[in-house]
Amino acid sequence: MPTNSAARLLSVEHAVKDYQTDGESVRALNDVTIEVGVGKFVALVGRSGCGKSTLLNLAGAMDFPTSGRVLLDGVSTTELDEGALTKLRREKVGFIFQSFQLLHTLSVIENVELPLLLAGHSNPRPSSLEQLESVGLADLANRMPHQISGGQMQRVAIARALVHAPKILLADEPTGNLDTTTGNSILELLRKIASERNTTILMATHSVESASFVDTVVRMRDGRIEEIVHS
Repeated sequence: MPTNSAARLLSVEHAVKDYQTDGESVRALNDVTIEVGVGKFVALVGRSGCGKSTLLNLAGAMDFPTSGRVLLDGVSTTELDEGALTKLRREKVGFIFQSFQLLHTLSVIENVELPLLLAGHSNPRPSSLEQLESVGLADLANRMPHQISGGQMQRVAIARALVHAPKILLADEPTGNLDTTTGNSILELLRKIASERNTTILMATHSVESASFVDTVVRMRDGRIEEIVHS
């Protein structure tokens, strides 16, 4: 059964993830256990290769543990067939990337509408405009991505991630391509989304400064969790 609002949204239980590289097994995650509650903003902090992105992929059911298990909204991701996994990702998970991943042949509003169109919505414009308004970009709806700044592109990507009202946002280095001031404005926006919408956010980042914006910092090293610090 799905969790209720007072419970954890994401549970990772003794997760191990091994990859095969050139015939050798490489361990990306080593016995990782973490719980993330509804509406919490959590930062995974560590050097490249520490397992942050792997953990994000497991949390979003884009990959699966070699052993252990991942529960998203009370459902074990390894127990779902491909159809159920697709439904889970479309309905409950939003993704935000360092490189924005906007389609440059589509306008700003068309980029935001895309997830709803893929899900079969016949009239995605009103809710897409609402999401652009929420990130302060309604007046740029008809611009093309090359006509806006990097910070604005990331705001469009956040609006796109929110348009289907996911329960969890997974953000992989969302400020990595931005200057410090612009990056901090994105972190402030994410904090606002978590608190006002009760949306859970799990973010992978190199940024030590992010600690002042989040509820919990999870420090990772060599595929393990070293320390969990609550603000």
